[in-house]
Amino acid sequence: MNVAVGIRLAGMAVCLLALEAACRLGAITQLTMVPPTVMVRGLTAALGSPEMRREIVTTLGGIAGAACGAIIVGFLLGCALRSWPRARVALDPILATYYAIPTFIFYPMFIVLFGLNRIPIVVIGFMFAVIAMMTSTMTGLDRVPSVLFRAARVYRMGGAATIARIVLPAAAPYLFGGVKLAIAYSFVGVLGAEFILSGSGVGYQIAYAFNGFDNERMYGLILLVVIVVASVNAALLNWERRLLRRRGQS
Repeated sequence: MNVAVGIRLAGMAVCLLALEAACRLGAITQLTMVPPTVMVRGLTAALGSPEMRREIVTTLGGIAGAACGAIIVGFLLGCALRSWPRARVALDPILATYYAIPTFIFYPMFIVLFGLNRIPIVVIGFMFAVIAMMTSTMTGLDRVPSVLFRAARVYRMGGAATIARIVLPAAAPYLFGGVKLAIAYSFVGVLGAEFILSGSGVGYQIAYAFNGFDNERMYGLILLVVIVVASVNAALLNWERRLLRRRGQS
């Protein structure tokens, strides 16, 4: 553990202790927030419930499906638009304003298309994430130095070899950024759709606890989401650092 990590952990510990004290001493009312120890108790109770474990698996499965679909489709669409400049110019205004469109308004249409099941929730998460991956792919391909293509021609590399050995490694940092954004947006899309629209999943359970003034359960589930997101982000960050270390950039 380096000094920076130790400082961050110490800062987090101080903040948690301060929050615990503020909640216990009444500076923050129980209707507003419960102490961190009570959040942990709510999380433990939720994880001990078979029904809640099924809800967690349902949500994580939807997030995984949305993220994987967005990464694959976004990468392919980004490559296609990069090789078709006219289509890219035509779609640029749409891509620039895409996130100004409230994706949730399409939920009734998705119900008609896919039925009253989990698929519309996953599709909303997919729609949140796919454009981030697409734009990151195009940016990464744009940043590949032209000198690398000249080097490939000098070594008489074929198209597949050029892509595998030159284009993808050179664009990897941007592609990895797109992957991280796609996963983050998948979390936002799926959990948000569950909170607002669904009758199942962790997002729905948080909304149900909120409406029932069950703060212990609500904050326990929120703590679960924070832990999962932080763990996924830490794993991706570690993977990215290894990638950059292999490229000699760190």
